[in-house]
Amino acid sequence: MVLDTGSELSWLHCKKSPNLGSVFDPVKSSTYSPLPCTSPICRTRTRDLPIPASCDPKSHLCHVAISYADASSIEGNLAQETFVIGSWTRPGTIFGCMDSGLSSNTEEDAKSTGLMGMNRGSLSFVNQLGFSKFSYCISGSDSSGILLLGDSSFSWLGPIQYTPLVLQTTPLPYFDRVAYTVQLEGIRVGSKLLSLPKSVFVPDHTGAGQTMVDSGTQFTFLMGPVYTALRNEFISQTKSVLKVVDDPNFVFQGTMDLCYRVGALSRPDFSRLPGVSLVFRGAEMSVSGQKLLYRVIGSGLGGKDHVYCLTFGNSDLLGIEAFVIGHHHQQNVWMEFDLAKSRVGFGADVRCDQASQRLKSQD
Repeated sequence: MVLDTGSELSWLHCKKSPNLGSVFDPVKSSTYSPLPCTSPICRTRTRDLPIPASCDPKSHLCHVAISYADASSIEGNLAQETFVIGSWTRPGTIFGCMDSGLSSNTEEDAKSTGLMGMNRGSLSFVNQLGFSKFSYCISGSDSSGILLLGDSSFSWLGPIQYTPLVLQTTPLPYFDRVAYTVQLEGIRVGSKLLSLPKSVFVPDHTGAGQTMVDSGTQFTFLMGPVYTALRNEFISQTKSVLKVVDDPNFVFQGTMDLCYRVGALSRPDFSRLPGVSLVFRGAEMSVSGQKLLYRVIGSGLGGKDHVYCLTFGNSDLLGIEAFVIGHHHQQNVWMEFDLAKSRVGFGADVRCDQASQRLKSQD
């Protein structure tokens, strides 16, 4: 399952396809129940979804369609099923039973059965099961990880820094009210704080400019003026050690335009590059070493060098009016989401593969 703190509705692949490794077959379940168009759940509880539910004229079932920032999409019918998590059994859990879609990465899709929506919406998995806190740790090697529902307190974990959630009750055009929104206050490159007014990090009257913690987005995206300031400062501090790709038309994934040619003869060492610190209200997230640059496979630029791109992108190029903290920068960081106290916690760097083994040894 893909863990997505930026989505509300959980869903499973329900139609067999050559590129899917695992699917859910509702015919084999005695507790599966599709929701009709007349269901109050279909008509009222789907209002927080980016695309409200509709009625399938052929089946008269509640139809849902979801699209994502990477241009992928999925659609199917809303249903209820009994979900079992450890000792918890929750009948009547609402999810999407999806039968068609458009993928931007079929290879990754083949590895998952579906998606677990974990935002603050009423239909999210964490809210339906009634948990007020959850934590996860994403491995830096293969993006696998661990998820803990409920309290988590371990002696080996170390201190956790907390930043409060920004709660918005008034509907605004560009503000996602069920996202995990925090307040970004500044960015440091090395020891230098970017010279930007704090107002550039604050959402405007339309809601544009919120900062969301989103495990469903791969990289971190910054609004245009902030991205430009970070880009210029990073170039300035690394010009003696990194060679910028000189093709102005090369933009990785359409959003990341600061890329470098790195010699292919040995494994690159990025440990001496200046770190980038995201300064939140009451907490910081540090991005350094291998997390700073991402190798582009098949860049098409030619030559013997490898191409690496800065793992911060431009929100303007992505087509969103927000700052997004993606899962690449959450790797090997203990992430805690405390709904009861309305806060998000960042733990000290953790080897998530080792954390998984430690949890197993405590069982």
